[in-house]
Amino acid sequence: MRLADFILANVQPIVAEWETFARSLARGAEMTPLALRDAAEKILVATARDMQTEQSLPQQASKSRGHGGAGGAESDRLDESSTTHGLERVGAGFDIMEVVSEYRALRASVLRLWRRSVPQADVNDIDDITRFNEAIDQSLAKAVASFTRRVEQSRRMFLAILSHDLRNPLSVIRMAAGLVARTERDSRSQEATAQIEGNTQVISRLIDDLIDFASTGLGSAMPLSRERVNLKTLCREVFEGFRSTHPQRTLRFNSQGDVVGSWDDARLRQVVSNLVGNALQHGSADGPVELAVASQDADVILSVHNEGTPIPPDALATIFDPLVRYTTPEAAKRRTQGSIGLGLYIVRAIVGAHGGTVSVASMNEGTTFTVRLPKQPSDQ
Repeated sequence: MRLADFILANVQPIVAEWETFARSLARGAEMTPLALRDAAEKILVATARDMQTEQSLPQQASKSRGHGGAGGAESDRLDESSTTHGLERVGAGFDIMEVVSEYRALRASVLRLWRRSVPQADVNDIDDITRFNEAIDQSLAKAVASFTRRVEQSRRMFLAILSHDLRNPLSVIRMAAGLVARTERDSRSQEATAQIEGNTQVISRLIDDLIDFASTGLGSAMPLSRERVNLKTLCREVFEGFRSTHPQRTLRFNSQGDVVGSWDDARLRQVVSNLVGNALQHGSADGPVELAVASQDADVILSVHNEGTPIPPDALATIFDPLVRYTTPEAAKRRTQGSIGLGLYIVRAIVGAHGGTVSVASMNEGTTFTVRLPKQPSDQ
């Protein structure tokens, strides 16, 4: 019996074995048989029908690249069932490895039951197994894609809602603290309101980072409001703010050439602030932090340098990833409140949205972050 015919004739036994495996998983043990089976029968039937359909070389190449069957009707039905399966597994609380494990179990079950029923090899077996593996791989790719999309949507929505809902009580706290500061004149009240104000600023920075992280997603461009910006003026203003809050540190600023361009002022302030703050936190307490901007043809080069222990190569590979934070024991002692490992990720997102690049080099002489920004958007 050909493999496709075997699948169509044994859908229920195959699904029952799949269900047994799914129930062995942590989340599966809590689900009803109907919920466990969800789109399983449709996936199997669509797989078999797809195997019975003639497949052109372009369609085969499309499947090998994870693009499905290039528009075949049965292949499209397989994609739809697989997408539904991935979404329903998210709702059931499965993790991505459990979804992959289900497909591995399905593949093994089908081939084992088929070989048991047809002990003698046939000339068509290799073609049947190849088509079956292609269809299962296609289904797995679609299920994983829909699973990860839904997880990412849920994550972004959670962060956006959390960040939005935190702003309202935070605003009330700041207003109340301001009122107390204006009406109470004793030193203890002034000190308390100053602490409230300082900590609300920390929370505000956290909220801004969460909103930026949620709005960019993974790979999405950050929205910009471009205007004519003098980067020398912007950097000096940010730098002077750090001078006042870190009077004990040595900070140096240098600007050369025409550093005016079409950029988002507020976003570039985030870039400069995050990079300088990062240098102050992780650099040597006795060494200088140097900020420099210079014109280079159609671009502006911004660099931030600090002395101190170099960053290990394995940490450099992930330093711009979200929620990843590298620090030395010395830097951990003076870690800035409100840092959750999103600063450098947001720097990269902002610079990338401007069409620029950001890189880092770390050696015994210190660590330097270098940003290259086009003065004008590429479409102008």
